Amino acid sequence: MLEMNKAIINYITDELLNETLEDNLEVDDDLLGGGILDSMGMMKLILFIEKEFGVKVPPEDMIIENFMTVSHITTYLEKKIKLD
Repeated sequence: MLEMNKAIINYITDELLNETLEDNLEVDDDLLGGGILDSMGMMKLILFIEKEFGVKVPPEDMIIENFMTVSHITTYLEKKIKLD
């Protein structure tokens, strides 16, 4: 779980955020509601997740509850990996 969290945070901070925010991103920060990611950023993040963790995220799973925070994403991925 910690490795997933780190990989996701690193991707967001390195690829999607400006440098002023990267030191402040925490696993429980609201990515969409907090203005950290917009819809395009979220799609890029989902593509990264699919490539990095070898899972497919079907359209029906692209809901706010699964992607609100890094913690939510990690929980979703752990469930998804166990099911596959």
